[in-house]
Amino acid sequence: MSRAVLVEAPRPTIAAPAAAEETPAQRPSRRWRRAVSPVVLVVAWEAAARTGLLPAEKLPAPADVVAAGWRLTQEGTLGVHLADSVTRAAIGMLIGGALALALGAAAGLLRLGDDLVDPPVQMARMLPHLGLVPLLIIWVGIGEELKITLVALGAFFPIYFNTYAGIRDIDERLVEAARTCGLGAAARLRHVILPGALPSLFLGLRLAIGAAWLSLVVGEQVNAQTGIGFLMMEARDFSQTDVVLLGLLIYALLGLASDLGLRIVERRVLTWRRGLRAT
Repeated sequence: MSRAVLVEAPRPTIAAPAAAEETPAQRPSRRWRRAVSPVVLVVAWEAAARTGLLPAEKLPAPADVVAAGWRLTQEGTLGVHLADSVTRAAIGMLIGGALALALGAAAGLLRLGDDLVDPPVQMARMLPHLGLVPLLIIWVGIGEELKITLVALGAFFPIYFNTYAGIRDIDERLVEAARTCGLGAAARLRHVILPGALPSLFLGLRLAIGAAWLSLVVGEQVNAQTGIGFLMMEARDFSQTDVVLLGLLIYALLGLASDLGLRIVERRVLTWRRGLRAT
């Protein structure tokens, strides 16, 4: 007597819903949506200033701030101050960033570097670098060196710690697999360690940009003859609130532009990374 063989039919598999990708047509509308809240705040500020809810001597209307900027631009002074501030920020970021990358890589890759470099850096980060201004004045004077040193100190710590953390967070099994495949130290550094540390490094750069501009605000208020900070201090002496607000707006726009440019570079460099998207 033949036996019947029961074969279980394969169950249909249900594919997991794919994450909704943002289409190029949706990106302009999203950019406009992000601009809604700033525009609403500016309109409310303008209305409150024009109706007298905000005293003009304390908080001028945005239109008055823009008019002050246009006046200084026509006079040719705003461009000079802006160029000097950007130059100081760029030099300080370059010095502080290069030193932080070198020390962070040494501490992250080498046991000897970790033992020698990381303890003093951990101690130094507890000190507010803006509180070191009196000591820095004694060390480097009150000239351009003070402004650049403050910017370099502000940029150093975020880049150092994110470089260190980015290297240490790499899965050691990936490094071992690369070694097993015959990759030398230089090849492992290029193909495994550098790509693994880049996301953390970009985060450190974004934090460093904000700290650099904050440090520059303080530095340019100490015996400066040019710069946005000097322009604000001079306006304070003459009770020109609109110029003071203009300086704050310029600092905010410079920080925003720097962060936006870095995010664009990050998006192009880290094309292989697929993170969680907001829904």
